[in-house]
Amino acid sequence: MSVYKNLKTFPVGGIHPEDHKLSAAKAIEFLKIPDIISIPVSQHLGAPAKPIVQINDRVKVGQVIAESGGYVSTNIHASASGIVSKIDNVMDASGYKRLAITIKVEGDDWFEGIELSPDIKKEIILSKEEIIAKLQKDGIVGLGGATFPIHVKLTPPKGKIADILLINGVECEPFLTSDHRLMIEKGEEILIGTQIIMQALGVSESLVGIESNKPDAIEHLSKLAKNYNGICIVPLKVQYPQGAEKQLIEALTSRQVPIGGLPIDVGVVVQNVGTAFAVYESIQKNKPLVERVVTVTGKNVQNPSNFLVRFGVPISNLIEAAGGLPNETGKIISGGPMMGKALNTPDVPVTKGTSGILLISEAESKRGEVLNCIRCAKCVGHCPLGLEPYLLMSLVEKGFYDQAQQEQILNCCECGSCAFTCPADRPLLDYIRLGKSIINQRLREKSPK
Repeated sequence: MSVYKNLKTFPVGGIHPEDHKLSAAKAIEFLKIPDIISIPVSQHLGAPAKPIVQINDRVKVGQVIAESGGYVSTNIHASASGIVSKIDNVMDASGYKRLAITIKVEGDDWFEGIELSPDIKKEIILSKEEIIAKLQKDGIVGLGGATFPIHVKLTPPKGKIADILLINGVECEPFLTSDHRLMIEKGEEILIGTQIIMQALGVSESLVGIESNKPDAIEHLSKLAKNYNGICIVPLKVQYPQGAEKQLIEALTSRQVPIGGLPIDVGVVVQNVGTAFAVYESIQKNKPLVERVVTVTGKNVQNPSNFLVRFGVPISNLIEAAGGLPNETGKIISGGPMMGKALNTPDVPVTKGTSGILLISEAESKRGEVLNCIRCAKCVGHCPLGLEPYLLMSLVEKGFYDQAQQEQILNCCECGSCAFTCPADRPLLDYIRLGKSIINQRLREKSPK
């Protein structure tokens, strides 16, 4: 039973799958850098970065190796020191081959000016404009999954004003614990990072939402927050998908983002706790984004763990460090079981968007026989956006994309609550994703060049 009373949550739909937080008590370990790493130049939402190094160039950790390819893009930095041995396409987590810079690792030499000491630096000396420019230069993106370049979020469109910052410490996906451990081990840095983002936005209030199944993180950050003006820690009821932006905004502020709208339309900016930590390291330590915490877990994994991993390290190395691939593994998932995506192979690099690796047994990964819809309406009742997933699947199945768009298919956050609760094992989310992909492609083709 929760010790917290009157916990907030979002009002429509949602589910409560079992937590399976097997690695919650495992401290973050640094994962050894292998001899060869391949760093994709597209690790963020938006245009890929453009390589600026040549084969045989010697690079240091934190050095820019690919420059931003546009406004919605960001720099890519070397995550290991050594010699550039190849600039070529390599397979990434999407299953496609994309451009990457391969480094033959030699030592661990960092670029000049990057501070690696654990000393806490609280004083913020940069101006709003200097903070945003520095975060863009250091390749900071949202680490909650979307990898949206942070400088874009911190620069609202003309006429839009943020009045509150929300920090997402929910981590509602089962199994994943990287954010939880970060809040326990880097709480002070996260709160300073939160203050930096508040200064960049010009807001005086920030709410940090954490679900009540992480009482140690709530207690730890609540004690620390007493020393930071304007920051409040808010325990939330455990309810999936509370980590989605629209659901978190409604849970914490009761504001409802309009259909097709953005959080800034209701005066809100949302950032993840991992992003707040990366912001602290960029502004206070002059450290670009070259690594992140990744959970490796699963019921049959010998040693579920939380690793601090440099970008470009093969996922197979993480699995090996957690005890190796169990014999009966049926699927390797990048992310959690609800919103994660299956990998073709573990020989793909960790990138800025890699929050966790989940190994699922053959028995757990086997889909049930797809039966006819029995009109039970469970998918409707559990949809956090009030959509009708059974109808959307049917429209996409028949190729009625215009009607699916009218039924707000593009508003789906792909949380998977519908498929999770469907007693007929219908692939609701698969068809919704397919429909969204086709409709978005059509919209891009119609938009002016």
